[in-house]
Amino acid sequence: MAKSYKAKTRIIIVGTDHKVLDDFMNQIKEIAEKTGARYSGPVYLPTRRIVIPTRKSPCGQGSETWDKFELRIHKRLIDIEQNERTMKHLIRLKVPEDVFIEVRLTY
Repeated sequence: MAKSYKAKTRIIIVGTDHKVLDDFMNQIKEIAEKTGARYSGPVYLPTRRIVIPTRKSPCGQGSETWDKFELRIHKRLIDIEQNERTMKHLIRLKVPEDVFIEVRLTY
């Protein structure tokens, strides 16, 4: 018996504020539930931590005191079954300013 494969959309959401990402992910889940599309996720991908040590002294002289600045980049992943209604709603969805989206279509 042959398997029938459904087309899927993989959405990866990247941003620096995890609360905004979770709110946006909930909007995507609501769209999938409202249109009756099957979905799996959200999957919390590893957070990337960028630490930048800098000298406190502006001239570079004096005691060696350092400041450390940190930037965290959060990622979420969700797979949604493709259908026309779901894709129309996803295209119309308003994306926050500091959120980046990668959409991959698979068959």
